[in-house]
Amino acid sequence: MPMLDIPRIRAITLDLDDTLWPIWPTIARAEAALQAWLAQHAPAAAAMHAAPGALREVRLQMSAQRPDLAHDMTALRRESIRLLLTRAGDDPALAEPAFEVFFAERQRVQFFEDALPALEFLSSRFPVVALSNGNADVQRVGIGRHFCAAFSSRTLGVGKPDPRMFHVGARAAGVAPGEVLHIGDDVHLDGVGALNAGMQMAWVNRDGHAWEPVSHTPHVTVAELRSLCDLLRD
Repeated sequence: MPMLDIPRIRAITLDLDDTLWPIWPTIARAEAALQAWLAQHAPAAAAMHAAPGALREVRLQMSAQRPDLAHDMTALRRESIRLLLTRAGDDPALAEPAFEVFFAERQRVQFFEDALPALEFLSSRFPVVALSNGNADVQRVGIGRHFCAAFSSRTLGVGKPDPRMFHVGARAAGVAPGEVLHIGDDVHLDGVGALNAGMQMAWVNRDGHAWEPVSHTPHVTVAELRSLCDLLRD
């Protein structure tokens, strides 16, 4: 079983969604804001959007139609809204302002209690690089000062668990992959991805899940970021 080699750590790469804040309450609030906007500006689309599973079905169709958007959550969401508007007979040009309503709310996250103190600590000791498959914007979220760089699957054209994304993060921090500790919550995207990229990996397991892939093991598992910071402080 690997052990965390603290002296070897010279930089941090960090996941965002479900590591610093819970993502699904954020998305639910953003979709509610979108629904309210559609009700005002595109009532037919609003009625369609309100139907259970409707938006998911539209997004699945858009994903099938536009495989080139697989790594671009922003474009996928915007074009799904456009398809919804078109289906409802509303003006598809409303997709841009509708998406902006969704996107603005998507950036209003509610941090886990330990997230901001952990960011303060980590960024005071290491260069920290954000790596996300989602479309959170660290500047709009209000935490940009803690990061020396931030990359998403949209900006890179590849996403986790692809080792290339992790290697971009290491290069941005000016270190080798083996000198990076990646911190994240997703076993496959963060865990297997970082380990295959040659990094050390800290698994943030807030809900007590089992680690599935026996061929890969995180260097440390913590229930909260506070515990990881305590380890790095020693």
